[in-house]
Amino acid sequence: MINKAKISDLDSIMDIIDLTIEEMSSYNNTQWDKNYPQSNDFIIDIQKGDLYIKSTGKDIKGFICVNYIEPKEYNGLNWTSNQKCMVIHRMAVHPKYRNQGIGSMLMKFADELAIENNVNYLKTDTYSINIKMNSLFNKKEFKFIGEMNFLGKEKPFYCYDKLITKI
Repeated sequence: MINKAKISDLDSIMDIIDLTIEEMSSYNNTQWDKNYPQSNDFIIDIQKGDLYIKSTGKDIKGFICVNYIEPKEYNGLNWTSNQKCMVIHRMAVHPKYRNQGIGSMLMKFADELAIENNVNYLKTDTYSINIKMNSLFNKKEFKFIGEMNFLGKEKPFYCYDKLITKI
């Protein structure tokens, strides 16, 4: 089941962040580090009702943040559409639940959430060397739009979008 995250979920979310940062650093992916994302980023997401968790019982298997906030760095890219969109931000799956379709479930949830909100357009981005997220976006039929510099990182971020047809 996918539900809105609560403040009581924060410790589990941060555990997933710590494990994900450790894994990312093993292949020199510095997209996430001790500076970003921090617990305050998730507290804000939770307070705004933008963070969703996939859980079974007390185990949080993964999470995704979906809202209407576009980074200013998106300006100037040649997006597919100018229509209202929702944006996928921070997303991760706990390492012990990988390869079980959790990431695909979270991405499908983003599609469904957009449709529920009368939006049929999603945007997102990820670090160019984040092979797993780039692969997931391609698998979920997101279109590569271009690159941007973001968060002061050495390498570019890849930007994607998707027009959603009714589910």
